[in-house]
Amino acid sequence: MTTIEIDHTSRWFGNVVAVNDVSMTVGPGVTGLLGPNGAGKSTLINMMAGFLAPSTGKVTLDGTQIWRNEAVYKAIGIVPEREGMYDFLTGREFVVANAELHGLGDAAARTALATVEMEYAQDRKISTYSKGMRQRVKMASALVHNPSVLLLDEPFNGMDPRQRMQLMELLRRMGAEGRTVLFSSHILEEVEQLASHIEVIVAGRHAASGDFRKIRRLMTDRPHRYLVRSSDDRALAAALIADPSTAGIEVDLTEQALRIQAVDFGRFTTLLPKVAREHGIRLLTVSPSDESLESVFSYLVAA
Repeated sequence: MTTIEIDHTSRWFGNVVAVNDVSMTVGPGVTGLLGPNGAGKSTLINMMAGFLAPSTGKVTLDGTQIWRNEAVYKAIGIVPEREGMYDFLTGREFVVANAELHGLGDAAARTALATVEMEYAQDRKISTYSKGMRQRVKMASALVHNPSVLLLDEPFNGMDPRQRMQLMELLRRMGAEGRTVLFSSHILEEVEQLASHIEVIVAGRHAASGDFRKIRRLMTDRPHRYLVRSSDDRALAAALIADPSTAGIEVDLTEQALRIQAVDFGRFTTLLPKVAREHGIRLLTVSPSDESLESVFSYLVAA
């Protein structure tokens, strides 16, 4: 039962705060680290991997500090987002080199390559590999010493659907075996398909924690903002504002539209067409104005 503990951890680069007072525990099974690009996910993973020192706080593996502790690499496998590969090597040579760093040999490399289904291309130079093939060889090098912890930074980038499904199945299997698997992604659907537990981070802060049902519920229950154009904006606004499903309506003269904040998503989506029909108002545009991941996660941070 290997556990990574992040305790009131921050990391800054000059005046830029990349991770801000984050606390979380990552245990056996598959955990998804979810957040928009630039949220601080890679910085957090780099501290878990021992590549970066926390500016404040602690990052520990089973109670032992990770930073400047070579012994932890017997337990940790790392698949970074950046390539960091030697294109002049073959896939097999690259994995063997990583095996030798752990005091292992060809047998361990062959097993790791078979695990990620890369035997067919192991003797080709990495320079000829597609993005997805590079990802799988990086995965093999991370698995070569059979680690109990696996840290993956955006591992599905560049993979085709078949490769993505294969990697998801591999990670599910490892989580079921009791390994501690953490992967980062900015795509909610990826995390939903794979992770039994989700940690949400945005703007360097820990925003939410739970299974995907809880995270989906938090996102669905947040206030929704809509841009609505109609044949009679003022009459529509007057009819909608009296209902408790709307918290505020603004007439945007520049856009010639209404900006509506709905606090009861289900009720509002039923109410809008009903009110328009009853008052003889034609709806010309109804579009969400805050559906980006950044806006959703920003709500979670503020909640």
